[in-house]
Amino acid sequence: MFKKILSVGGWTLVSRLTGFIRDVVIAAVMGTGPIADAFVVAFKIPNNFRQIFSEGAFNNAFLPTYARVLETEGEAPARSFASRMTTLMLIVQIGLLALAFLAMPVVVNLLAPGFTEDPAKFDLAVTLTRITFPYLLFITLVTILSAVLNAHERFAVAAASPVLLNLSLIVALALAFLFPNAGYAAAWGITISGVLQLGLVWWDARRQRIAPGIEMPRSDPAMKSFFKTLGPAVIGSAGVQIAIFADTIIASFLPTGAVSSLYYADRIYQLPLGVIGIAAGTVLLPEMSRRIAGGDITGAHAAQNRAVGLTLALAAPFLVAFVAMPDLIMTALFQRGAFDAQAASRAGAALAAYSIGLPAAVLIRSALASFYSRADTVTPLYASLTAVAVNVLLKIVLMGPFGVVGLALGTALGVWVNLILLFVLAHRRGWNDPSSSLIRTCIAVAAASLILGAFAWFAPEPLSRWTVTLPAWRSEILLAILGACGAVLYGVTLLGGMKALGVRLARR
Repeated sequence: MFKKILSVGGWTLVSRLTGFIRDVVIAAVMGTGPIADAFVVAFKIPNNFRQIFSEGAFNNAFLPTYARVLETEGEAPARSFASRMTTLMLIVQIGLLALAFLAMPVVVNLLAPGFTEDPAKFDLAVTLTRITFPYLLFITLVTILSAVLNAHERFAVAAASPVLLNLSLIVALALAFLFPNAGYAAAWGITISGVLQLGLVWWDARRQRIAPGIEMPRSDPAMKSFFKTLGPAVIGSAGVQIAIFADTIIASFLPTGAVSSLYYADRIYQLPLGVIGIAAGTVLLPEMSRRIAGGDITGAHAAQNRAVGLTLALAAPFLVAFVAMPDLIMTALFQRGAFDAQAASRAGAALAAYSIGLPAAVLIRSALASFYSRADTVTPLYASLTAVAVNVLLKIVLMGPFGVVGLALGTALGVWVNLILLFVLAHRRGWNDPSSSLIRTCIAVAAASLILGAFAWFAPEPLSRWTVTLPAWRSEILLAILGACGAVLYGVTLLGGMKALGVRLARR
């Protein structure tokens, strides 16, 4: 399982690195002005709908059902089920696309109401969102094909497909001179990337002879099981996205630049979530689904413990860096062109606030696997909605005194509420079983993180006395040195601590 997680994580790392280059280009070209704010909203709306209706709810209901049919009935019934779901989702998404295109001013007004105070920015957001919204149709089909590939233990191509989004945006921004402004170029880049991603995953599924076709939907036990779990999953996924929408809604009332500052902070925050948390969850869900379907409950819990331990060990250095030197990170990565020092400082403060929820955020997908692998989407729904209520309430309370930082802090605390509820509810049912080895791993990670934190706190000042004398790239070189030295220090202390505590590093 570690090899699969590292495979998904490796491709996700490539995706995040190209995504970083993409965001550097966006920051340099758009900065944090009105075009950037309008584009961020145009990007977020189809992206959030995607999380609700495709990658979130649909995947969490579809993959366990498909894996169970594949395990118990064979490939032909599983392919038929996938084909019927593909046809149904295609019909639904085309209808949603037509409706959204007509009602886009209403949608933008609901999700960014503060933009109405600036008619030019509001009109631009409406136009750009109409361009980007077809991305949802293409990425829904990508989600189905990716789930089928994952169920057959084919992870690499599905994990690699998001790279095309980043490359498409970079190329589009390079050709921005052909468009009315850079926002138009980036919006078209998003939609074109959906076509490219669909072509890539369809090619791999076709090559493996597992690609679903077009088949009229009909009712059978698999479809009934899917729809039984889909409803609560939609509401649960929507709950998470409501919290994200709340950021955009509330930030739209703050001064220009707030929406895009949150966006850049979130992009850095999402790096460990995508590379580590989502990669672990992507591999863990089909693994636990297969084991539980085969009656191997102990093996399913052991797989979950391994995934949780690896996730925490890999995510801890990011937490330390985001807390100890957020301003340096934002300055080194984004401060150029239209992205000035004030924008870097504002985004750095938001990143530090987001980081408080990082441990919980990277573990959410592994915690959800306890429920989704057993086709229980109702319990995560209750946990999600409770966390969202806390999240939104905290945003409203904290926005006044802290502005953008308060929004990020509300998100971080809400994620912790969600994780704690999921863990407690699963533990009461015997659906997770933290081992002594996992507890010892957590102790070793905490000790190594404290040592790394001391280094990150004291090392920048003496090193900066040297880098300040350099003619250029001062912040970038300082961050690179700190990152390399910190990675070595953390790795050595973590491995030493695990060995001292008797944690076996073997796969089993």
